[in-house]
Amino acid sequence: MVRAEKKQLTRQALLNAALDLMESGRGFCSLSLREVTRQTGIVPAAFYRHFSDMDELGLALVDEVSLTFRAAIRAVRHHEIELGGAIDASVRIFLDHVDEHRRLFLFLAREQYGGSPVVRQAIAAMGRQFIADLAADLIAAPKLQHLSPVDIDILADLIVKTVFATVPELIDPPRVDAPAHEDPKTRLIHKLRFIMIGAKLWRGIAPPAEASH
Repeated sequence: MVRAEKKQLTRQALLNAALDLMESGRGFCSLSLREVTRQTGIVPAAFYRHFSDMDELGLALVDEVSLTFRAAIRAVRHHEIELGGAIDASVRIFLDHVDEHRRLFLFLAREQYGGSPVVRQAIAAMGRQFIADLAADLIAAPKLQHLSPVDIDILADLIVKTVFATVPELIDPPRVDAPAHEDPKTRLIHKLRFIMIGAKLWRGIAPPAEASH
């Protein structure tokens, strides 16, 4: 194995070690460099060949979440998320990606409100980019041509933030005795339907009536 390949494998092992430690319910800020290297099987000094500190490791995890999220979005776009019954199919596709990459979405669910400002800001920046990308798609949707660019930006913001906020519910399995309408998947579908129906009917906010004299 060439040196570059070995270095890449060790780097990935450090990322996996952090995700392993977080699966027990811990936040990223609670992890120490020594714990991560011990989990990986390397000495602490070797950590610095890959990351300057734990925040940089956290940023690398955000990059991995972003790549995974983008893969999910590409699959969803293929099924035209913004139109009618396609919402059901889109949510199923998205949930398949969540199941396949559960630990990364667990990281996203916790750390978008977590204790590391660096990681939290990186996740927020990732969300803003997703909003911009989705807005670029929505502006071409035939049933949304009546919306202004500002309206489209707000719509994209609503969709992305709704999905981000629902990720924690999607990660944890639903209660076995929970009624069907409380299933996170069902609730996400309903939320997106509400948003899209509202968007199709939106005609702006009427200006306030002038006070009579």
